[in-house]
Amino acid sequence: MFNLTKSERSWVLYDWANSAYSITITTAIFPLFFGQIAREGGLSDSASTAVLGYGNSFYALLIAILAPLLGTLADYKGRRKKYFTIFFILGTATTVLMIFIQPGAWIPAIVLYMLTAIGFAGSNIFYDSCLVDVTEPDRMDKVSTMGFGWGYIGSTIPFVASLVIIFMLAGGDMTVLNLTGVRIAFLITALWWFIFSIPFLKNVKQRFGIEPSLQPVKDAFGRLYGTFKNIRSYRKIFLFLLAYFFYIDGVGTIIKMATDYGSKMGISSTILLLDLMGLQIFAFPFAILYGVLAKKTSTQFMLFVGIGIYIVITALATFLPFMGPDMLIPMFILISFLVATSQGGIQALSRSYFGAIIPPDQAGEFFGFFNIFGKFAAILGPFILGLATQITGSYSVGIGCIVILFALGALFLMLCGKEQT
Repeated sequence: MFNLTKSERSWVLYDWANSAYSITITTAIFPLFFGQIAREGGLSDSASTAVLGYGNSFYALLIAILAPLLGTLADYKGRRKKYFTIFFILGTATTVLMIFIQPGAWIPAIVLYMLTAIGFAGSNIFYDSCLVDVTEPDRMDKVSTMGFGWGYIGSTIPFVASLVIIFMLAGGDMTVLNLTGVRIAFLITALWWFIFSIPFLKNVKQRFGIEPSLQPVKDAFGRLYGTFKNIRSYRKIFLFLLAYFFYIDGVGTIIKMATDYGSKMGISSTILLLDLMGLQIFAFPFAILYGVLAKKTSTQFMLFVGIGIYIVITALATFLPFMGPDMLIPMFILISFLVATSQGGIQALSRSYFGAIIPPDQAGEFFGFFNIFGKFAAILGPFILGLATQITGSYSVGIGCIVILFALGALFLMLCGKEQT
C-alpha cells in the first residue's frame, strides 16, 4: 500500500477493516455457530440451512430496494460519508450485540445477523461509490484490487486470533464450538471493523457530486426516473449490470453457503476453518495479480477468466457429494484453492470496471444500481439452495443451476462490446 496516495490508502483500509466481518460472520464462524444453536433449538440441518438461506435473501432484498434511492441521495455534495456512517454504525453495533445470543436462540440470532448484514451491505454502497473520489480512472483496477487483496490479509488476522481463542477454550475439541470463544470472536470482529475504518472516515473526501436540494428525496426519485427514461443512452452500463447480476449471483452464493455446505458433507469444523484461513492467505496475491493482469490485457478479459474458473468450481462442487469419502476433503480443498484464485479478483475488477464506465458525478446513483443488481442476485442463489435443499434434501440441484447463471453472465459481458482503451 506504500505506492498509494493517502486517500487511496484510507479507502483500501476500509476493505481491510470490514473483511473481518465477511469471513467471521458471513462465511465461517457464524454459519457454523448458527447451525449449532439451531440444532439446540430443535431445527433439523436442512431446516437450519433453509433459514440461513432465507435470511440472506431477506436482507439482500431490503438493501436491493433501498440501494438506488440511497445512492442517489448520496450524490448530493457532502452526503456520501454521512449515509456511510449510519450503516457502518448499524453494522458494528449489531455485531457487538451478537455476543448476547443464547444457546438454542436461533430466531434472535438470524435477526441480528440480518441487521449486521444490512449495515455491512449498506455501508458498502457508499464505500464503493467513493472509489471515483479517491483515484483516477486509469488507477481504478489497481486501487480496487488492492482493496480486496489487503482485505484478505486484514480478515485473516482477527480470524486466526478468533480461531486460536475458540480452540483453546474448547480444549482442542472443535466438534462443538465453544460459546464464550464465539462471543469473543464476534467482539474482535466488531472492534477490528470499527478501528480500521477511522482512516476512511477522516481522510476520504467526496470530490464529485451535485448541489444539495431543498427536497432531496423527491428530487432523488426524479433523477432515478430520468435515468430509467434515458436507459438507452447507458447501454454499456445496463448490459454490464445484467452480466454482473448473473455471475455475481454464483460468486455470492458460494461465499455465503460454502461453509454450511462443507459441514453438511461431513467435513469437520476444524478442517473447514483451517481451509478458510488458507483461502484468505492465498486470495491476497491472486487479487493483486488480477489487477496486474488487467493492466496487461484488459479488465473485461480478466472478468471472463474469473467467470470461467467459477464454472469449473461450480461443476466440481455439484459432483462433490458423489465422490468417495477418500476424495471428499482433497476435492473440497481444491475447490477452495480455485475460489482463492478468483474470488477477490472478479469482485474487485467488477467494481473498477463499473467505476470507469459511469459518470463520476452520478457515482452514488449508479453504484446504487450496481448494488441493487448484486443484491437481487444474492437473493436468487441462496434461495435456490435453500429451497432445493428443503425439497430434495440435496445441494446438488441448486448448485447445478449456478452454472447457468455464470454462463448468462459471460453472455451479457460479451454483449457489452470491446472494452475502450
